[in-house]
Amino acid sequence: AKYLAQIIVMGVQVVGRAFARALRQEFAASRAAADARGRAGHQSAAASNLSGLSLQEAQQILNVSKLSPEEIQKNYEHLFKVNDKSVGGSFYLQSKVVRAKERLEEELRIQAQEENVSYDRKRHLEPVKILTSWNVQQQTNNNNTYTGPWGPGLS
Repeated sequence: AKYLAQIIVMGVQVVGRAFARALRQEFAASRAAADARGRAGHQSAAASNLSGLSLQEAQQILNVSKLSPEEIQKNYEHLFKVNDKSVGGSFYLQSKVVRAKERLEEELRIQAQEENVSYDRKRHLEPVKILTSWNVQQQTNNNNTYTGPWGPGLS
């Protein structure tokens, strides 16, 4: 009976460790997926919540397939005039057109901001590459001996 209890305890420990490892891996995968979605995804979702429209709904309302400011403005003006209450249009539809335009403009702003952040990151990395290259040149001389940043043997 003692050996049977030991076997059961060992089996439970093995299964417990495997379960804990699987849980950690799943958590890490979930975190990696969330990081991959990036900040733009969160901003876009926030914009959808504020305007009450998703990006796809806004594109359907204004009948645009790609986010072109000129096409958005052109379709907005047309739909706004057609749905004007004074010409028998619907104020509700006109409001939807306005919200769709606001949502698409917000998405354009988010994309422009992401492009600027991406550009800034690239620009800030260039000096690091130059500094790294300088350090490598300082660390080795023609004889492949370490010289350090302050000269031979003075590291």
